[in-house]
Amino acid sequence: MMAETPIISVVGKSDVGKTTLLTKLLPELKRRGYRVATIKHDTHGFDIDRPGKDTWRHAEAGADVVVISSPTKIAFIEKVETELPLDAIAARIHNVDLIITEGYKRGDKPKIEVHRAAVSKELLCEAKELLAVATDEPLSIGVPCYDLDDAAGLVDLIEERILAPAGRKRSI
Repeated sequence: MMAETPIISVVGKSDVGKTTLLTKLLPELKRRGYRVATIKHDTHGFDIDRPGKDTWRHAEAGADVVVISSPTKIAFIEKVETELPLDAIAARIHNVDLIITEGYKRGDKPKIEVHRAAVSKELLCEAKELLAVATDEPLSIGVPCYDLDDAAGLVDLIEERILAPAGRKRSI
């Protein structure tokens, strides 16, 4: 039986480029044959259903879980009383080699912090929490640092430190 799916979190201050980095890591991981899931943490709440749509109407009528399915996609929309812990969300995701979150800066998963000198002089996380830093300035903090555009270097590190120890091999 394979170990549970490894999780890493891309973290950083607001408007520092977390989504941009994540969208660079994904094609590189896919090119290397990995199946990847992402979880976006939104502290403000969100709504993917638009008023008037059938799924919105189902939820408004009282459904606690609404699923929309097509030949190419499926989405589950579930009402919750309180925010679920990351591990509980991850446990619902199957058939992937890696889960990357955007956010969860206070979580206990290995983190890649995105840092830009123009946004902040200090890192958000302590070095002991970090797998790496993607940055636009030289840093000497005892953690591997990569250029913001070095997706291949970051994925090399993810393979070495996260995927290989977890027994994850390329799907291809």
